[in-house]
Amino acid sequence: MSSPPVREARDHDPVSVARKVYQAYVDGDRAALEALIAADFHFSSPFDNRLDRETYFRRCWPNHEAITGFDFVRLHADGEIVFVRYEGHAARGGFRNTEVLTIRDGQLIEAEVYFGWSLPHNAPAGGFLPS
Repeated sequence: MSSPPVREARDHDPVSVARKVYQAYVDGDRAALEALIAADFHFSSPFDNRLDRETYFRRCWPNHEAITGFDFVRLHADGEIVFVRYEGHAARGGFRNTEVLTIRDGQLIEAEVYFGWSLPHNAPAGGFLPS
């Protein structure tokens, strides 16, 4: 008697899922990202107001071509909410952002992005830019 096929269990740890989302951008692995993003996903940023999944992929996925890595400054889960502060590395410099992700049943269902600043920072240490 043969045993039933082993199915890969979905990783439900919100922090682990969040890390996989960012890694899919670094790897340019759209299939991996599609598997992690729920059908009813929504994305918001200062430029985007609750984009649906299809619009998100059309508008945001092309950014993977420039992204070379992420360094997580803070990565903390509170239930299904994951707070992420990262320094992103890209072909033309870096950036620092904060995101609030909602991860349920191993899938990303909502992402809110709050833009930070360019790396290196345009203002001198201890200083500021004219407004």
